[in-house]
Amino acid sequence: MDSSRFRSSSGRITASEADHHQLGFSIPRISRKYRSLSFDSGLRFIFSLSGGNQSLESPSPTRLVMATSALNSDRKIVTGPAGYVLEDVPHFSDYIPNPPTYPNPLQDNAAYSVVKQYFVDDDDTVPQKIVVHPDSPRGTHFRRAGPRQKVYFESDDVLACIVTCGGLCPGLNTVIREIVCGLSHMYGVKKIIGIDGGYRGFYARNTIDLDLKTVNDIHKRGGTILGTSRGGHNTTKIVDSIQDRGINQVYIIGGDGSQKGAAAIFEEIRRRGLKVAVAGIPKTIDNDIPIIDRSFGFDTAVEEAQRAINAAHVEATSVENGIGLVKLMGRYSGFIAMYATLASRDVDCCLIPESPFFLEGKGGLFEFIEKRLKESGHMVIVIAEGAGQDLLAESEEQATTLKDASGNKLLLDIGLWISQRIKDHFIKKKNILNLKYIDPTYMIRAIPSNASDNVCCTLLAQSAVHGVMAGYNGFTVGLVNGRHTYIPFYRITERQNKVVITDRMWARLLSSTNQPSFMKPEDKLDLNHSEQEAAAMKW
Repeated sequence: MDSSRFRSSSGRITASEADHHQLGFSIPRISRKYRSLSFDSGLRFIFSLSGGNQSLESPSPTRLVMATSALNSDRKIVTGPAGYVLEDVPHFSDYIPNPPTYPNPLQDNAAYSVVKQYFVDDDDTVPQKIVVHPDSPRGTHFRRAGPRQKVYFESDDVLACIVTCGGLCPGLNTVIREIVCGLSHMYGVKKIIGIDGGYRGFYARNTIDLDLKTVNDIHKRGGTILGTSRGGHNTTKIVDSIQDRGINQVYIIGGDGSQKGAAAIFEEIRRRGLKVAVAGIPKTIDNDIPIIDRSFGFDTAVEEAQRAINAAHVEATSVENGIGLVKLMGRYSGFIAMYATLASRDVDCCLIPESPFFLEGKGGLFEFIEKRLKESGHMVIVIAEGAGQDLLAESEEQATTLKDASGNKLLLDIGLWISQRIKDHFIKKKNILNLKYIDPTYMIRAIPSNASDNVCCTLLAQSAVHGVMAGYNGFTVGLVNGRHTYIPFYRITERQNKVVITDRMWARLLSSTNQPSFMKPEDKLDLNHSEQEAAAMKW
């Protein structure tokens, strides 16, 4: 195509409908959504929405064709040779025309003077999948986190806010502290506030001024100094409050529900054309957020869960036919129970939501308990809170459809129920049984994070700050294959991460405990496509 025929007065190459066939896509087909379509001299794909200009960089027309279809679903995707796919995150320049940039203050920061390369290259990406075959495509990548040469905020103009949402988790205060320290020490930001009490705090409560003195030692405490709550998400009221207060950076710490809320806030901000950055820091003690290697607080939870397992083991071994039963967190994902079991090595049976089990009959849980007590005289059972909910509801005829303020289904107490069922079974058989039930849930949630999680929280917080200052928006920061990345909101809210019971890690647990699978023949399903993909990504 002769670009001289399409150069507009602005210096951009503009495609007319008569020449759309030379670009490889149909302008009439997409013009219902996009008012105009153009390329700049660097083959940067520009499309215009009612809320402002949007852009997507692409080094070749081939990549442009593939990127166009992605834009129809509001996803910023760049494709390249050998199956390379970058699932990029939004940027200010996508919807704000020619936003001003400034030199990154880190170039004059004494702490960074020893670093050989201050800044992350704009083309650096991190692969989602690292185990590949010689003929495998390069696969999906995410933008690498880190400081950039240019920033889109002047330090004195920044008013940042931090909010914590959902349940408690070890490390919340550490993330708050490190966001404040990162903004202050690395970028010279002086105006930082905390939103009191979760999402509804934006429009229903006062803010809390945050500075280096305020957050100095909060990482040594459990909980969150900002307070938290479930629900209360009213997108219009929240964005109105952000706009009225002059806030231009929003850091949201929360689980998948909170990140969905963050995505809605970002979309409303983009619709209004505001220069406000929204970044998420994923928080879930259950480790059930997909894509990322692990969530902060998980290591602490596993470590503390071992204390409960050790106590249960002491109780069980001290009496005749002793059983120590420990209920751990895990509404839909059994990662804490699985990892605590593998770490402890004192557990005889681990029950999680992903692996069905039954109680009576050949191959059932009762039969296994009898066998293990006969062999060793004691037993430790770990059960995740979401395990066996179908059995409990069926037995008690009290299945519930009620949900909490975050939209999570209210669970029945599997720990107390199964404790009583085990006792009743042995009473019928007139056998001696000493069962001790331990539920450490709130003890685990409320403790400060350990050393490993403190480091994790620090890196997550600093990565979020770097991304926001660099103009990225509408993203969650997370560790992918050992590298911190910027992940689009939709990728971490589209599903929950769960234990794949046809994966090697679950096989390792079964080998460690020497427990049966407890699955009835009719429950044994073939490995479906999603499980295959999950197993391949992990291994």
